[in-house]
Amino acid sequence: QVQLVESGGGLVQPGGSLRLSCAASVSIFSINAMGWYRQAPGKQCELVAAITNGGRTYYADYVKGRFTIRRDNAKNTVYLQMNSLKPEDTAVYYCNTRPVRNAYWGHGTRVTVSS
Repeated sequence: QVQLVESGGGLVQPGGSLRLSCAASVSIFSINAMGWYRQAPGKQCELVAAITNGGRTYYADYVKGRFTIRRDNAKNTVYLQMNSLKPEDTAVYYCNTRPVRNAYWGHGTRVTVSS
């Protein structure tokens, strides 16, 4: 069974940075696309960024130029570097495959952007 464990969230001021990590319990080498998702209070879960095994990336418009997704297959880990954070980035961030597999949802990591 695949387990995905997110970490790296926290409280940060607007304009600050955080790096999220997603550690998988199995090799992600065979998983073509991994993604970071987020769910803000009262809103639906949305895809923030994704990366394929070939390094192709996708970013939601509202994070382009600020967030960078990276995967390290040797470490079975996917990262999300978040810069220039805004209050509207406040959410619980999850990683999953793309498309998602419901059985893979973890507990997420909470990001709060506030002064």
